[in-house]
Amino acid sequence: MTTNEKALELHKEWNGKIETVSKTPVKSREALSLAYTPGVAEPCKVIANDKEAAYTYTIKANTIAVVSDGSAVLGLGNIGPYAAMPVMEGKAVLFKEFGGVNAVPICLDTKDPKEFIETVKRLQPSFAGINLEDISSPKCYDIEETLKREMDIPVFHDDQHGTAIAALAGVIGALRFVKKDLKTARIVINGAGAAGASIGRLLVRAGAEDVTMVDRPGILYAGMEGLNPVQAALADVTNKAKKQGTLADVVKGADLLLGVSAPHIFTKELIESMASDAVVFAMANPIPETDYASAKEAGAKVVGTGRSDAPNQINNVMVFPGIFRGAMAVRARSINEDMKLAAAYAIASLVSDDELAEDHVIPNAFDERVAPAVAAAVAKAAMDSGVARITRDPEDIRREAAETIAKFRAVSESVNGH
Repeated sequence: MTTNEKALELHKEWNGKIETVSKTPVKSREALSLAYTPGVAEPCKVIANDKEAAYTYTIKANTIAVVSDGSAVLGLGNIGPYAAMPVMEGKAVLFKEFGGVNAVPICLDTKDPKEFIETVKRLQPSFAGINLEDISSPKCYDIEETLKREMDIPVFHDDQHGTAIAALAGVIGALRFVKKDLKTARIVINGAGAAGASIGRLLVRAGAEDVTMVDRPGILYAGMEGLNPVQAALADVTNKAKKQGTLADVVKGADLLLGVSAPHIFTKELIESMASDAVVFAMANPIPETDYASAKEAGAKVVGTGRSDAPNQINNVMVFPGIFRGAMAVRARSINEDMKLAAAYAIASLVSDDELAEDHVIPNAFDERVAPAVAAAVAKAAMDSGVARITRDPEDIRREAAETIAKFRAVSESVNGH
């Protein structure tokens, strides 16, 4: 059987990848009276007087909603909310497996941004955060910005920011290895959709001063017609020389070429025209702009893709479990730019100078240190930037995350007979 055939068969067998499991046994009258009526009235009364108590007495404290309208699912496009459900379930599995975070998949049957926003806003009593997923561009920008502004819990569009954080972590490691400075490195990003634009913004925020964005019409420059508001704002702070032309024009002499665009478009000639010790991150999903072996053969010093079958996988599974765990640990009201940068540097820091190599500039997605390190760094940044409701020791958060993840994996392996 092929991988696709096996996946279809297993999804049929599983009948969904997640389920609800009770934390408390109800095997006696007393247990029933504590878990439900009459005892359940007591936490209800406490929360009625102070809604923040929901973080203490309910699942809200460690639970997020994974919400999509199915309009931009993986490489499948606008397949709708029913067909998007297996992906959202999978995301919920990753939240739990990699971060010990409870996640509930919610697919909304609307393509209207206003209806989507109004529905998600009404979820706030039940969740400590909202992870937006697989929503088409450009409406994803307005949806996220409106929800961030009107909700008092973190709202995070992982396709944008999770990808950007993972990419920045990889860039930090790769430039460390080739001994180039982020500030002065010539960086070209091909693809200015949701993910590409977010990567560009975060790189600039991290201190990169020579970033050029390229999209289907060519090199983005200030004043260019036909850009959406996010692209226009990005064009104002990138491409300071206001170059015009094609990818081939701008990639000559570049230190880093990063793609979130389309398969097979990073040709041998493009890569050969780059600077010495060039870095190429080809992140189109599921087929990258170039494969690892071809980019290396063309002369790239460091190559990364989104694939798990090649070195230096740029995978946002290293980001979203830890970033939400850290945000929830201090009851953050939002996930801001400082928290995103902290997550990227936390991931990059896990590859020591001794471990750094051309095929190891970013941790493996299964490195159990990642989510705890991200959670601690994000929680600290939340407290330092004033969006945290409570104050905690980041090292306690790191330790708690590591213990929770280890406990869940032990239970999971026991239940599944591994």
